[in-house]
Amino acid sequence: MQFEITSPANPKIKYVVKLRSCSVREETGEMIVEGYRECRRALDHGYRPKALFCCPDCYLKNENEETIVADCRARGADVFVCSKAAFAKIAYRERPDGLLMIGPHVSKRLADFVPSENALVIVTEAIEKPGNLGTILRSADAAGVEAVIVCDRATDIHNPNVVRASTGTLFSVPVIEASSAEACNWLNQHGFRILAATPHAEKLHFEEDLTGRVALALGAEQYGLTAEWMDKADLRVRIPMLGMADSLNVSAAATILVFEAVRQRIIAGIDKVPAAEPWHGEGRHDH
Repeated sequence: MQFEITSPANPKIKYVVKLRSCSVREETGEMIVEGYRECRRALDHGYRPKALFCCPDCYLKNENEETIVADCRARGADVFVCSKAAFAKIAYRERPDGLLMIGPHVSKRLADFVPSENALVIVTEAIEKPGNLGTILRSADAAGVEAVIVCDRATDIHNPNVVRASTGTLFSVPVIEASSAEACNWLNQHGFRILAATPHAEKLHFEEDLTGRVALALGAEQYGLTAEWMDKADLRVRIPMLGMADSLNVSAAATILVFEAVRQRIIAGIDKVPAAEPWHGEGRHDH
């Protein structure tokens, strides 16, 4: 069904604002997905929103926003057409593009994950910043990672900033929540080699074999991996640091490690590089 909302004080608007709170998201099992690209990617991967809030006055006019509206309606979502003032109340972005969905959480269970013979996964332990977790998901999608296992989470994976930083790839990469003990046991049972990055390792990250079933383990921004993961790591590597900085942002380190694994797999014939898509000029800018 379709409804109109003109007032920022509307109860539906107030509910969306409440979903910015982690406790409310946990209680309701719902999350916010804002932005054309994020909504499009969610829908393309089978997501079924419960509601769509749209504001035609905010549309960027260079996207097919009405397709989003039609797709949400076809999946049974209520559509709320908002005034600019009402949409501004719920928007996270400084320059909102007029599309925001509300829908169910997307995290999965380890028991439901069936890895391939050469599965590459990323494991995060106590990652605190939503932007870092979202960027890791974006790199995971680009690298064809089969799952991201979020252990002992310190940030809610359904935080709107995770969705935003992931550019919607939260919906294309299976995200699994587990404790470190559960994840370690599962990885061992399924024949994964666990790689841990540490500045104290002797070998550089490109000197180890990263083909086969490999789990790239990444720790909290400030302290890195705990002893639990370091003790159970089969491989310990360091990323060469040639300047003043003695460490990298965790999402930058994840990208370097995962694409080294991709490089090795391409050379070994395990992965194939897809053909380049035609380029038609500058893509859409992030905002």
